[in-house]
Amino acid sequence: MEEQLNESVGGLLDKLSNWVDIIILNLPNLILALLLFGLVYLLSQKLHNWVYKISRKRIKQQSIRSLLANFVSITVIALGIFLALSVLNLDKALTSILAGAGVAGLAIGLALQGTIANTFSGIFLAVRDIMNIGDFIETSGYEGTVEEITLRYIVIKESDNNLVIIPNKLVVENPFKNFGLTQRIRAEIVCGVGYDSDLNQVRKIAVDSISKLYPPKNGEKVEFYYTDFGGSSIDFKLRFWVDAEASITALDVKSEAIMKIKEAFDKNDIDIPFPIRTLKSDGGFPIYAEKNEDKSMNSLEEN
Repeated sequence: MEEQLNESVGGLLDKLSNWVDIIILNLPNLILALLLFGLVYLLSQKLHNWVYKISRKRIKQQSIRSLLANFVSITVIALGIFLALSVLNLDKALTSILAGAGVAGLAIGLALQGTIANTFSGIFLAVRDIMNIGDFIETSGYEGTVEEITLRYIVIKESDNNLVIIPNKLVVENPFKNFGLTQRIRAEIVCGVGYDSDLNQVRKIAVDSISKLYPPKNGEKVEFYYTDFGGSSIDFKLRFWVDAEASITALDVKSEAIMKIKEAFDKNDIDIPFPIRTLKSDGGFPIYAEKNEDKSMNSLEEN
């Protein structure tokens, strides 16, 4: 019994001695790996702060700036770990880690493919700077003002004050119109005047009125076209340019233009006709009179 115990203790001491020898022999590599990892960690922190600072010029959303900075930092730290394991001659452990990371990444990617797609779409929207808070946009059958942009979705407020949450993936994959990307947009209205109107006068008054309301810039002009002989009027189309602002919509522009043209036409006695229909019976009397007459005759016959 005592001999077995001595053998066990001796074997344990021999194994510990071997471990100590291995540690001593690999101590330079261990120190080098620790120094290398420490330098890489400091580098990752510097890169984190640099990326976050630089991204302020291109990305307005703080969450996306933080995500990009953290992604760069984590990537550099991961490379540092792999280099440290290589210095320690732990190639087999490194291979196992890479294989496990690949399998885990594939499983996570399949499980969260919708979330990942929305996240990368959010990064794309932020980096490309094609949509900002306050822009008036139209996408996926909805239109309104952008209230919030996150990594997964955007929030727009429609004209009826309802909030609509749209996944970033839908915005990137489908066409969308951003009224805030251009400084000037063109609007148009359609109207008609009576057949007895002076068409040259009508054109001059309409163009002058819109030019005063929305002055042309940089070679722009107010376009006026007569388009059709209508049933009760000669129709025309008026096109003009306005400043693109976050608070302005096509309805606002149309409303102001219609009021201005109506005011100018009234001052110059220009008629904007509308169809009038009078329904009469064969005898020339209104229908309601004919009905009253029938009722009175029926009452005399009954008497």
